[in-house]
Amino acid sequence: MLYGADYNPDQWPEEVWDEDVRLMREAGVNIVSLGIFAWSRIQPAEDVWDFDWLDTVIGKLHAGGISVNLATATASPPPWVSKNHPETLPADESGASYWPGSRQHFAPSSPTYRRLAGELVRRLAERYAHHPAVVMWHVGNEFGCHLWMDFSDAARDAYRAWLEKKHTTVDALNDAWGTSFWSQRYGSFEEIFPPRLAPYSHNPSSMLDWRRFTSDMLLECYLLEREILLAAGVTQPITTNFMGPFKPADYRRWAPHMDVIADDCYPDPSDPHRIRDAAFQRDLVRSLKPGVPWLLWEQATDAVNWRPANPGKRPGALVAETAQSIARGADGIMFFQWRQSRAGSEKFHSAMLPHAGTETRTWNAVTELGARLAALPELPAPGRDAQVALVFDWENWWAVEERDHPTEIDYLALVLEWYGGFHSRGIQVDIVGPEEVDRAYDLVVAPALYLLRDDGAAAITRFVEDGGTLLTGPFSDIVDARDQFRDGGFVTQLGPVLGLRFEDFGALPGASAGGSGIGALTAGPSPAAPSGGGVTFTLGGQPRTGRLVAESVHPAGATVVASFDSGLRAGAPALTRHRFGTGEAWYVATQPDADGVDAVVATVVAASGARPVVDGLPEGVEAARRGDLVTLINHGETAVEVAVTGTDAESGLAVERVVLDTQGVAFLFVPAVAAAEPEAPAAQDAVTVV
Repeated sequence: MLYGADYNPDQWPEEVWDEDVRLMREAGVNIVSLGIFAWSRIQPAEDVWDFDWLDTVIGKLHAGGISVNLATATASPPPWVSKNHPETLPADESGASYWPGSRQHFAPSSPTYRRLAGELVRRLAERYAHHPAVVMWHVGNEFGCHLWMDFSDAARDAYRAWLEKKHTTVDALNDAWGTSFWSQRYGSFEEIFPPRLAPYSHNPSSMLDWRRFTSDMLLECYLLEREILLAAGVTQPITTNFMGPFKPADYRRWAPHMDVIADDCYPDPSDPHRIRDAAFQRDLVRSLKPGVPWLLWEQATDAVNWRPANPGKRPGALVAETAQSIARGADGIMFFQWRQSRAGSEKFHSAMLPHAGTETRTWNAVTELGARLAALPELPAPGRDAQVALVFDWENWWAVEERDHPTEIDYLALVLEWYGGFHSRGIQVDIVGPEEVDRAYDLVVAPALYLLRDDGAAAITRFVEDGGTLLTGPFSDIVDARDQFRDGGFVTQLGPVLGLRFEDFGALPGASAGGSGIGALTAGPSPAAPSGGGVTFTLGGQPRTGRLVAESVHPAGATVVASFDSGLRAGAPALTRHRFGTGEAWYVATQPDADGVDAVVATVVAASGARPVVDGLPEGVEAARRGDLVTLINHGETAVEVAVTGTDAESGLAVERVVLDTQGVAFLFVPAVAAAEPEAPAAQDAVTVV
């Protein structure tokens, strides 16, 4: 298990470097990410290079038995870049420059930035490609984190070239964008600009291409650096750090270019849904590269500095949050950062080594965690352990949240609500694209799948036809990959699968656009029905509230399971079920509130046969599986006992029940399928984990 942090020795005098190495060893650190923001130290002027300090640091780390994940340092250009090459600066939608003084102040599509960054990467690679301390390469840092879109002239020129490569001719572009509307028809690619500040809505099809372009420009920067590293003889794994469900970058397209997925995750201690949301993020990054362990590259030891209020973690939460990552396939646990900064914007951000020193709760927590991770045996790679898949698609995210729709939809919030219905039941979920749906799953959930590509629709159709269970709902199968309606109206691809004919959306005034959430293991009672809008339907003998829309759908073979009890759609179908091939498809014609989502999930889970990782989990306990490893985490306020038969991974003892204190974690080997094996040692009394 890799264990460490971002290390920024360039922020500190050389006198503390030896102490850093000594304390790292004491904490159990075996790897650091080095030099992420060190460009100005490595290259203090355009024609001046200084590697001596970096040689010294890497040498000290190597002598101390600490490996290096060496960064390319390209995430924050030095001041001389902006002074000498202002054409590298990005611009906002009004065309005004973003200036230096922060970070990520570069236009990703700028040829000059790419040239300067490429030279830095080349020199680093030629110097350290074969250094025995360097075990991995860290390209850039959190691409797009602060600069979601760049509207500079460099972006303008690159956008035109990107569009010409994609569409070939301007006539094809006009057709793809539907530019006859509002007199937007283009005569040449030179007439096209980024979607800068405009009086009203931009063409939604052009916005979809613009978001694809933005993601691709960031990816091109990564690929440029990766290619330079490989050309210099780098053989170590190459990656960059993702940020979970980050809207500007389509990580599913990035994943094939990562030797290993790395991710940064910062749950908000004050968010009642933090456990659910963090579990979703970890399931997402695990699903991006199935079967390959991933790396948690950044988390906080305690408080962060960048929220309006920054409370610290409760005692034990550091282990519990770390266990969420290990449970879902992480083989590396890292922090931002090693030594807390004494100056700069992030000086209040917690670190492994706080300003208050080693006589602190934080230091005790990180050293205890390091010792516990070091004692773990080799863990199995994550497998196809989930019976349920949830469809989450970036292009759909971009399209469904555009303006001028029947209602505003917070796509991520809705996805998290449906995910929560399974998470609260201890049912493991893979997060997949529509094209990745297959019969390895028993149940597939596809919320608000507004933009559905042809290949995705074909995969979902095959899944149901071959015996799978599909659950989908409002605002799904509406537009094609160009964000245009298909001939025949709505639900034209999945209509036969669902056994439905779609008539109208039935937007509800005043209804919430999402975000109330369900299923968080620390959440309180479900929120009340939204005020000012909403409809009701009855399921499980109880009235449920729907919001956003009450769609008008007509059965064309489907069975009505529940009908609307109120509103203009009273008596019309609210939930339907349809046999298709050897499988079945469920459709809910509104977005239920928390209790409604829970009831729908319960109904469909019972019909599909999907099972939890561990039966009979007490409230507040989370369970996840990676191969034969089952991890139990008690997020509740009191100690609990869990009945589970297996072998404790840390002690080697056979157990039949585990006692978990609040924030307690247990790692157990529990084979997914019983096999003929030598007789296990006799079960011990309950193992208590605190």
